[in-house]
Amino acid sequence: MGPAEPPPIRVPVGEGSPRWTSRTVRRRVLLVVHNATSAGRLLDLLPLFHDDFRVQLLVTSTGSSAFQSGIREIFAELELPVLPWEQALATRVDLAISASFGGELAGVQGQLSVISHGVGYTKRLGTPGSDGAEPTFGLSPEWLLADGRPFVDGFVLSHPEQLERLARTCAEAVPSAVLAGDPCFDRMLAARPYRDRFRRALGVRRRQRLVVLNSTWNPEGFFGSGGRDVLPGLLPRLAAELPADDYRLAAVLHPNIWHGHGPGQVRAWLDRARRGGLTLIDPVHGWRQALLAADLVLGDFGAVTYYSAALGTAVLLAADGREKLDPKAPLAEFVRRAPRLDPYAPLRPQVEGALDGHRPDPTPAGFVTSDPGRSAALLRRHFYALMDLPEPAAPASLEPLPLPPYDPPRPTAPLYVRTRVHGTDITIERSTEQPYDAAGTTHLAVHEDTRHPGDLETADVITRDGRPDDPRLGGPDLWTAEVLREHPHCAAAVYVTGPDACTVRTRDHGAFRLTAGAGADADPAAYASSLYAWLAHGGTVPPDGVTLRTRTAGGAHPVTVEAVTEPSERWPHSAVAEWADTEGAEPQPV
Repeated sequence: MGPAEPPPIRVPVGEGSPRWTSRTVRRRVLLVVHNATSAGRLLDLLPLFHDDFRVQLLVTSTGSSAFQSGIREIFAELELPVLPWEQALATRVDLAISASFGGELAGVQGQLSVISHGVGYTKRLGTPGSDGAEPTFGLSPEWLLADGRPFVDGFVLSHPEQLERLARTCAEAVPSAVLAGDPCFDRMLAARPYRDRFRRALGVRRRQRLVVLNSTWNPEGFFGSGGRDVLPGLLPRLAAELPADDYRLAAVLHPNIWHGHGPGQVRAWLDRARRGGLTLIDPVHGWRQALLAADLVLGDFGAVTYYSAALGTAVLLAADGREKLDPKAPLAEFVRRAPRLDPYAPLRPQVEGALDGHRPDPTPAGFVTSDPGRSAALLRRHFYALMDLPEPAAPASLEPLPLPPYDPPRPTAPLYVRTRVHGTDITIERSTEQPYDAAGTTHLAVHEDTRHPGDLETADVITRDGRPDDPRLGGPDLWTAEVLREHPHCAAAVYVTGPDACTVRTRDHGAFRLTAGAGADADPAAYASSLYAWLAHGGTVPPDGVTLRTRTAGGAHPVTVEAVTEPSERWPHSAVAEWADTEGAEPQPV
C-alpha cells in the first residue's frame, strides 16, 4: 500500500482560496506530470508564461507512472503550488498541459494540450491492461480516445509526417492536431554556438574527442539486459582501448533508468567505469549540453540518439531494438540504416573509423521539426488560444541551455603510461590496460584515491589533484614529500594544482613546477609522466629550466619545467635510505 495522498492545498486554489491570495488572476495553467521524463519537457515550456501576471501556474502528478522517483525533486525545483491528483481533477483550470498520456487525462476540467516528451511519437506501447499487438504510443485510438471520442483539445506535433501517420491510425484526433515544432531541439539549436564551452565544462581538452554513451530505457536498450547485454563487458574495454588523453567518456542515460533502478544503484553498477574516467550526465538538466559537446554517440533506438544524429553528430548503434518502434516512424528508418558498433571487435578502429568517415546526414534534422527555431512562438500562440487570452506583447522565447558546472574527468584507476623519448619531445599514451602490442617504455601511474591501496605499492608515479592551499594535504611540497616517504617504490609524486599546472617531486632530482605553455592543452598528470620518462632517459633540468613537448592526442604540448628547490634543500636522500632500511625496500631513483 502506497503513502496516503497529501491533503488538498488551500491557496492559490482550493476551498476559500480567494480569501488568502494576494493577486487575482484571469487564467490557471496546470502542468500535468507523469514521471521525471515528461517533467523535463514541461520545464522547456515554462518561459512561455513568464512575466504574465494574468496567469497562475500549478503543477500535479498523475501518480500513474511506474517511475515515481525524481518527481518530488523536480517539484521542489519548480517551487510551484502542487495539487494532489484528486484535487487537480476536481479543480477547474483554463489550460492543462501534459507531456504524456499517462493518467486519467480525460477527467481534467479544462482545455487539455498534450506535447511529446521525445522526438515525436515513435515507440510501440500499449495502454495498461491491453493485449495483442502494441500500438504506437500517442498515435492510436487506445491513447487518444475516451469512450470513443477524442479528449485532447490540442495535440501538439512537431512534423507533418506525424500528422500523416495520425490520419491513418486515428482520424478522429486529426482536428485537434497542431504543428508547433520541438522546443527541446530548438533549445539545442540555439545553444550550438556554445559547444566549446560545454566541452570545457566537461573537461574535454582541445584535441580530445568526446564519446557519449546513450541508452533509452527498457531491456532492449543499450543499458538493458534483454538483448546481448554488451554494456558490462564494453565499459572496461572502452577505458582500456581508448587512450585517456585522446578520448573523454560520458554517459547520458534515460531518466527511467536513473529513477527506475535508483541513482545510487546506477552509480554502483558503473563504479569501475567512473573510476576509469566515465562521467554520468544529469538526465534532466545536462544531457542536451553533452550532446552538443559530443564527437560521437554510442547509442540505440531512443530519442536522444536520434537528436544526436539530427545535430550532425556521428552515431554508432550499440543496440537495435527496432521491434519496439513504429516501422513507419523516421526513427525506425534511421535505426535500419545507422552504422553498428561490433562490441566483440577491437573498439578503437571502429570509433576512429566512425569519426573520420562521418558525413552528417540532414534527414534526421528534417524530421525532428518542420519549424526549427519557431516552437516558442507557435506553442505560445496555441496555448493562449486554448485559454482564450491575448498573448503578451513581448516575443515568445525559451530559456537558453545553462552552462553546466565544471566537471572534468576524475579517473582514479591505475593508468599504464607508454612513452617514447626523442630529445625534449616525449610521446605519451595512457590507458587502464596495457595493450599487448604497445610500443615504447611503460610505467604505472596511480591516483592516491585508487580503490586498491596495493596499487600504490607498485606505482612508479603517484598522483592526486587539489588546491595548492588545501590545508588537509599541506600543499604540493608537503604532500609530495610524504608520498615519497610512505611509498618506497614510487619514483615521482605529482600534485595537480589546476587544469594546466602541477608540482612533481622525484627522488634524485628534487621538485619541479610544470606549467603548460602557449597552445598546450593536456592533462597535467600527462606532463608529469613525460617529465618522469625524460629524466629516466637521462634528461637533466638546467638551473634556468627547460621546455618539454608532450606529444599526445595528435598534438604537441609545450610544458615549462622549473626547479623549485636547490639540491641542498631537497628531501634528503639519506632519509630515503633510512626509510628503505627500515622497510626492507630499495628506493627507485629517476
